[in-house]
Amino acid sequence: MAATVGVNDVEVGTELPPQSFTLLRVNLVKYAGASGDFNVIHWNERVATEVGLPNVIAHGMLTMAEAVRVVTDWCGDPGAVIEYSTKFTKPVPVPDHDAGATVDVSGKVIEVLDAGRVKVELTATCEGVRVLGMARAVVQLA
Repeated sequence: MAATVGVNDVEVGTELPPQSFTLLRVNLVKYAGASGDFNVIHWNERVATEVGLPNVIAHGMLTMAEAVRVVTDWCGDPGAVIEYSTKFTKPVPVPDHDAGATVDVSGKVIEVLDAGRVKVELTATCEGVRVLGMARAVVQLA
């Protein structure tokens, strides 16, 4: 699949369409099975709160994966993301109810690089708290 956004369509400051992603406890169970990360803080509220967490928390890599969807949806090709990194700044607590937790993600182009590449910075928050820091992706555009 080719990228749908061309390098001539963007400049520094171009904003990506923001999105919100809901994480439910069932998503944590599915992610644990797929990743092999069965750490008890991702499924047992009693243990999570005993170790000082506000609740069961989402896997950091799951949060990271949801956030980059803003980039892949924008460019139209998950394979166009050639670098992606972040720091985990705060956990995403996932309450045990139908609303779950909502992660709000926005992004903007912060640099136009050579060879049709751009650097995008993402902002990811949950209940107004920034959950990822220095979240950046390099994307190969058409």
